[in-house]
Amino acid sequence: MEELFVYLILLYEKIITYDLYQKKLDSLFIQNPNNEILLNLEWETDIERIRFYFRTNLDCQNLDYELFGKILMSKLKEYYNNCSDINIFANKMYSIWTSIPSFVQNKEPFWTLSYADDPLAYGDEEQVRFLCEKMLNYYKD
Repeated sequence: MEELFVYLILLYEKIITYDLYQKKLDSLFIQNPNNEILLNLEWETDIERIRFYFRTNLDCQNLDYELFGKILMSKLKEYYNNCSDINIFANKMYSIWTSIPSFVQNKEPFWTLSYADDPLAYGDEEQVRFLCEKMLNYYKD
């Protein structure tokens, strides 16, 4: 579920396409055909309903946030490496932070999502890149 949660967040932020999310969901459902949450998500196409259903039915307390963080940072790193404008990348970080359950928001590397774009207010793209790259490489080694 950690991987699907990441895909849902990225879909909501328009970082990935619906098709990519759906392929991940299909793959997980094939592996776990008796999972009621996955079955119900298979039938839903509205992103707002998917997000609501996921949040109300996912046991966030029992998610592996180490795994979740590794997957999220890996996917964000792909986006970062392919994003030609640091402003576009950084401006999505706070919104991603708000999608993460509150009890892990203040832990690294998630906390950095809440302020990584702040230096843009005074034009310091170098500081934004430093913060983003430190966050994206948090799980390295």
